[in-house]
Amino acid sequence: MTGTFINIATVLVGGTLGLLFGARLPERVRTTVIAGLGLFTAAIGIQMFSTSNNAIVVLLSLLIGGVLGEWWRIEMRLQQMGAWLEERFAGGDGETEGSNFIKGFLTASLVFCIGPLTILGSIQDGLTGDYELLAIKSVLDGFAALAFASSLGVGVLFSVIVILVFQGGLSLSATAASVFITDAMVADMTAVGGVLLLGLAISSLLEIRSIRVGNFLPALAIAPLIVALMAYLGIGG
Repeated sequence: MTGTFINIATVLVGGTLGLLFGARLPERVRTTVIAGLGLFTAAIGIQMFSTSNNAIVVLLSLLIGGVLGEWWRIEMRLQQMGAWLEERFAGGDGETEGSNFIKGFLTASLVFCIGPLTILGSIQDGLTGDYELLAIKSVLDGFAALAFASSLGVGVLFSVIVILVFQGGLSLSATAASVFITDAMVADMTAVGGVLLLGLAISSLLEIRSIRVGNFLPALAIAPLIVALMAYLGIGG
């Protein structure tokens, strides 16, 4: 849960700064900072991939997980859910303080809680106590909160409630599942997560090429299953 509390703190700080000074921050500064975070995220992803015990497990996990994600259309459904929430709760002309508050709350909640980095970081924090990924996410969310709050208002700050419930819940669930997770499973899950982080950096942060990273999320669950199957069959070692 440490990473979640750090995340909450950065959103509160970033959102508060956005309310006070956001309009004065040049766009070129925000762009350069995000690019730097993208390069760093890519480097972390490559480092995480190096923990793999078996690159074939990572490849199979990505292929199977990607097919399942495309079949289930995970990323599209997440986008549809966001659009439905915005239409349902942030409808109208958006000129009143109340509607602006709700829009800021929902927009920030979706951005901060839906994405590969949230899943990866929460699982890693819960399984191993390593909150490095959530710390990186916290920095990203802090700058995003600054930008959102400068235009959408104080509702952005209240997204920390959703972060606490959703992200904290994932970490606690991963902690409970740690009894059944072996070191080999953690290593290959981490490696798969590293590839997803690299995809996230290329797609969302550096904007080099559009990749539906969300559709690869099932690979995180496939990796430990493949490792368990290989152990059962006596394959590898």
